[in-house]
Amino acid sequence: MAATIAQALVVRPHFGLDRPYELFMSTIPLTKRGADQLREELQRLKSVERPAVINSIAEARAQGDLSENAEYDAAKEKQGFIEGRISEIESKLAAAQVIDPATLEADGRIVFGSTVDLEDLESGKSVTYQIVGDDEADLEHGLISVSSPIARALIGKSEGDVAAVQAPSGVREYEVIEVRYV
Repeated sequence: MAATIAQALVVRPHFGLDRPYELFMSTIPLTKRGADQLREELQRLKSVERPAVINSIAEARAQGDLSENAEYDAAKEKQGFIEGRISEIESKLAAAQVIDPATLEADGRIVFGSTVDLEDLESGKSVTYQIVGDDEADLEHGLISVSSPIARALIGKSEGDVAAVQAPSGVREYEVIEVRYV
């Protein structure tokens, strides 16, 4: 089956890629803060969570019959989750392109890492967003994913430009008030 998938990629590249191997060589954009957060989570998983679940499994094994031991099953399930998350974070960090917004020179254009002040042209409401990686996004803190519709509409715009964003309620227009790299 692996040969069939590889052949399909060579014959018909997917995801709009010109070269099929690009799919496996892609980078994941992260801000410096986002990369630091992933490293902290990885450290916590390896030094705190993993040893704790190993102890839980050992204690459950000591209770005897594993076939009807709910604690053992729960600990093994948690161990699988932890190991999967460790693997996921390590892969993301290995493929990460860490961008420090403070070092960006984009001539006032909105790029990954930019902090943007916007005004909703319909309501007059002002909002501030920073465009970050998918793992960093947190709308409550003004962090929007680079792959979100609003970020895609903003990328490349400059102060004074208007961005049209397709929202569930219809098209919303935002004027770019200020672009910062902090």
